[in-house]
Amino acid sequence: MIADLHIHSSYSSDGRSSVSEILKAAEMRGLGCIAITDHNVFRAHEDVYDGNVIIIPAEEVSSSDGHILAYGINAEIVRGKGVEETIDMIHDAGGIAVAAHPYRWWSGLGESNVTERFDAIETFNARSTEGSNGRAVRLAEKMNKPFTGGSDAHNAACVGDAYTELPDGVSDWEGVIKEILAGNVKVAGRHRARTDTVKYGYKSITEWIGRGFRKM
Repeated sequence: MIADLHIHSSYSSDGRSSVSEILKAAEMRGLGCIAITDHNVFRAHEDVYDGNVIIIPAEEVSSSDGHILAYGINAEIVRGKGVEETIDMIHDAGGIAVAAHPYRWWSGLGESNVTERFDAIETFNARSTEGSNGRAVRLAEKMNKPFTGGSDAHNAACVGDAYTELPDGVSDWEGVIKEILAGNVKVAGRHRARTDTVKYGYKSITEWIGRGFRKM
């Protein structure tokens, strides 16, 4: 099974595609599972869907130190708390906490904030450079943490640009999380091209400054 575990819908302030458009793209690209990880919003799972793609209830939480992916939660996780408190809230909501794109300097946690209490580390993100993804792989290996991968798509056209490969036979999102924690996954896809780095960095940093240096 192929899963894209990092997607933003129009429920995110910077997302451009509806949940239905994302699901249509996922089906067209043969994905078996997605996680719609909107910024500090837990809404996408409420949309009615009757299809074959597994949807993990999820959110991308802006902690005071960087972004954290929450998978399998049953309630919205509030933003702006420290790393440890955010992890506690995710666990209390029944989920697992994953360090998102840890080496993205304007929204990643940075190596010093990726503690042993994280359940996994995102090691392949299509909006991160090959170098940043490589460093994330080495960090996860050093800490003996499971991997995850996702496109970080903000529009349906980018869904599946990076992904997590899971064993066949997984039938629900609980099973997906079980396989992640067991380390029975591979990650792959495309990195952010060097030619896109300046434009992407300028856009992201300008928006960051516009938010008063507040993480999205």
